[in-house]
Amino acid sequence: MSGVSQSSRGAPPTDVVDGIRSEWQQAYPHLDTAPVEILGRVHRIASISNQRLDLHLERHGINRSEFSVLSALARAARPLRASEVVSTTMLSGASITKITDSLLRRDLLTRQKSERDGRVVLLVLTDAGRAVVDDEMPRRLADDEAMIAGLDPAERDTLAQLLRKVCVTLGG
Repeated sequence: MSGVSQSSRGAPPTDVVDGIRSEWQQAYPHLDTAPVEILGRVHRIASISNQRLDLHLERHGINRSEFSVLSALARAARPLRASEVVSTTMLSGASITKITDSLLRRDLLTRQKSERDGRVVLLVLTDAGRAVVDDEMPRRLADDEAMIAGLDPAERDTLAQLLRKVCVTLGG
């Protein structure tokens, strides 16, 4: 990953976040900038991951939010209500309507009434929508693997546990 440099011998390498934290410490010496070391890196990793995904999704003519909806439907392996898609993605209810309308126009999903309750509308992944997910997921997982390739299995497990702890603290 770019943005990493080796500091003095024996010291851990530095990255762009170290520089940002140093600047914050100089600008605000009375504040504890330690959270920048963690959250700055989480944000940077997410940003790089999202940029890579955006490049791949361009071939399919969809964006990350649309891929998130298609992925939720593919994972569920059954039709979902829009509210269920909201609960499994980080998208708002208002955006789901716009996103599903766009995916519907491109035949990547359909809407159908529930057999049990005709008032309930379900979102259904089409074959074309599944093909997008089937094509993209192996690439996505390979990119994710490349991003964490420098961690051994024990480090990966520790990092996953610590990040899970933060997520649980935040309520999910």
